[in-house]
Amino acid sequence: MNINSLLKTVDDLVWGLPLIVLILLVGFFLTVRLRGLQIRRLPLAIRNLISDESAGEEGEVSGFGALCTALSATIGTGNIVGVATAIVAGGPGALFWMVMAAVLGTVTKYAECLLAIKFRVVAEDGHILGGPFYYIERGMGKNWKWLGKLFAFFGIGAGVLGIGTFTQINGITSAVNNFFDPENQWSINLLGREYSWTVIIAGIILTLCVALVLIGGLQRIAGVAQVLVPFMAATYITAAALILIFHFKEIPAAFVTIVQSAFGLRAAAGGALGAMLLAMQKGVARGIFSNEAGLGSAPIAAAAVQTDEPASQGLVSMLGTVIDTVIICTMTGLTIVITGTWNIGLEGVNVTTKAFQIGLPFAPAVSSFILMCCLVCFAFTTILGWDYYSEKCLEYLTNGNQKAVKIYRRIYILCILAAPFMTVSAVWTIADIFNGLMAIPNLIAIIALSGVVAAETKQYLKKIDGKA
Repeated sequence: MNINSLLKTVDDLVWGLPLIVLILLVGFFLTVRLRGLQIRRLPLAIRNLISDESAGEEGEVSGFGALCTALSATIGTGNIVGVATAIVAGGPGALFWMVMAAVLGTVTKYAECLLAIKFRVVAEDGHILGGPFYYIERGMGKNWKWLGKLFAFFGIGAGVLGIGTFTQINGITSAVNNFFDPENQWSINLLGREYSWTVIIAGIILTLCVALVLIGGLQRIAGVAQVLVPFMAATYITAAALILIFHFKEIPAAFVTIVQSAFGLRAAAGGALGAMLLAMQKGVARGIFSNEAGLGSAPIAAAAVQTDEPASQGLVSMLGTVIDTVIICTMTGLTIVITGTWNIGLEGVNVTTKAFQIGLPFAPAVSSFILMCCLVCFAFTTILGWDYYSEKCLEYLTNGNQKAVKIYRRIYILCILAAPFMTVSAVWTIADIFNGLMAIPNLIAIIALSGVVAAETKQYLKKIDGKA
């Protein structure tokens, strides 16, 4: 068995049925225990986001800044490429199960971000330390510190070994190259391989941009995220909305197709159950991977919020899952189903690109350019978000050694510079494995501390309802 086959086997095991079922069960358990909080209190979450009454409280960034930092890591190529991959593999019904997983994942995101603020600590220099490793150690007790360290180790691996660096940079430079120099007419030979000048130039510019942001720390990351995340999300949503507007008569039929496919009603006789299970597997797995609910990444950003109300920020943070999956992924899926590009032999980003070219009332080159810009922005902000996550994981493992963190940050930047020139066939798989392994310690902690979540929620809502 070669290394790629071994990695694929491990990846299938990590992201197999047990982990998917565990994440869904935790979401269902919390939904029941908190009495459908993610639906009942969604208006309150939106009000908290708009008011953002966090100024002056203990913390480093505003609630909106923390949400944008978390969204910068979750809204990525998965919203464009991942949705397409799920629908091609599992049929239009995969979109239905993706949304169902997000509904349950929303309350999981609420719980983990609440816990991150509840059990965070303040370092000697005043900056905030928090995340799954701290609510494992401080909430479950010192005897569980090993579980927190395990989470931190997996978080570093997920950041530097693929999802934060190599895969994102490779995606950006490939998108730029495919648009500006698809035939590699302007190329140069480096290290025994031929590269387009567009790849080299894009790689250098990107490295400089990332370095300027990362050297500024969390405040600068949050500042960039607060500008770029809403802008890129609005641009992509507007483009997808235009497709839906120009094809509004086909939307009801698309919904029927999605629901029928979700329950195997469009499969040949005898294959309904298999079709339903395939749609469920692909949709749920992609939904979880897209919004990261239960993986423990978003709580690291939430811990730095300027607030003394853990439940309040938990509500704001859970909106990330709504925006990422319920809104953006759904709009991507609908454009693909309506334009029928999921079953014409295309794969990956080409499926969504073709949908934009067919659906938008512009020249194909203009539609491709819009999607390329969205891809570049999505991947760029993912790089920023995952650097912050992995830095905090390293800080926990090294007991706050800032020298180690600064060295790591420079290694991270060097990886970005080297990424366009590397073969990354196995890197995505390695990143998937580490990302999935992060969820196991986190989910154990959420279940163990669900009583704390329930108590904090009850106390906060009683106070809020008393003011009404």
